[in-house]
Amino acid sequence: MRRTLFEETHEDFRLLVRDFIAREVVPSYEDWRRAGLVPRDLFTALGKLGIIGTSIPEEYGGGGQDDYRYNAVIQEECARACVTLGGLRTHLDIVVPYFTGLANAEQRARWLPGLASGELYTAIAMSEPATGSDLAGITTRAVRDGDHFVLNGAKTFITGGHHADLVIVVARTIVDPDNRRAGLSLLVVEKGMPGFTVGRKLEKIGLAVQDTVELAFDDVRVPAANLLGEEGAAFTLLGRNLAQERLAIAVGAVAQARTAIDLTVAYVRDRTVFGKPLAQFQNTKFELAALDAELTAAQALLDAAISALVAGELDPVDAARTKLFCTETQGRVVDRCLQLHGGYGYILESPIASLYADARVTRIYGGTSEVMKLIISKSLGL
Repeated sequence: MRRTLFEETHEDFRLLVRDFIAREVVPSYEDWRRAGLVPRDLFTALGKLGIIGTSIPEEYGGGGQDDYRYNAVIQEECARACVTLGGLRTHLDIVVPYFTGLANAEQRARWLPGLASGELYTAIAMSEPATGSDLAGITTRAVRDGDHFVLNGAKTFITGGHHADLVIVVARTIVDPDNRRAGLSLLVVEKGMPGFTVGRKLEKIGLAVQDTVELAFDDVRVPAANLLGEEGAAFTLLGRNLAQERLAIAVGAVAQARTAIDLTVAYVRDRTVFGKPLAQFQNTKFELAALDAELTAAQALLDAAISALVAGELDPVDAARTKLFCTETQGRVVDRCLQLHGGYGYILESPIASLYADARVTRIYGGTSEVMKLIISKSLGL
């Protein structure tokens, strides 16, 4: 099915990204995988080419193109090459929109040029050791003291936290015993602030080069000038970008599943079993045909959702439907593709093994599949 989502400018951008990945990422990727981390200068290199500054206004050195399709191209090209660029998806798709959408004039002048150039890299700290999806249960506190907030608490599962220069921390600045959702604020903590500690890097099943860390805040004095958006309004502000955050996960899910099918088609053509190529067996043909049909449906749903997002019309329920369907489809597709690889699919050096391990988290982060079902069921009046 021919896709009509992208225009010529996006395809030109795709060639730029594809060339960068082939030259600067693929030759070193195995070293990065063993180290469990991408180098920090990767992001400045991406910034020099304008790859990560597309959504930043031109007056701050960016591309001035507030068009999510450029972000989707980056994910698709990473999937095509079987690589990930650390926490870049989180930085671009989740965190940067908070800066471009909420920062005041002084903050924009202070931070946006660095975001455009790659000199500033970001993370967002919501999850806590005892608080995951229930943001209203956040216990990290920030108490106003003159022209500063004094921040105390701990965060976990923070993607990109190892390299981050700026971390948006969700903290409770106002206590309202009658409304747990009230009183949360967004504070931008900068690398090097006294009392701010980047803890251990968490070992994960997949996403080997994506750093995921714990953060600790011990009487960190954060300038009140680093308050992003209105104080006490974080719960509402965090919901403003949820549709894009969930859509971004679906983009990666579909792109990686498509790569899994492409790899499997190539493998079954070359693999000989009982004296003939695996591709000649009816079961192989039927399995891949069914997977291709299912993934084509997921791609159509996803492209419609991206178009709605670009038009400013994607609602939270459709974003939930898209994430649920695309990530569940990814899980089924990659599992069946690994099965067709046989024992070779279980060996870590096989690309399908990495795709399998990476796929599992998409049904968890950004809101679990169960949370997506709750959102959808409410739209049905249930």
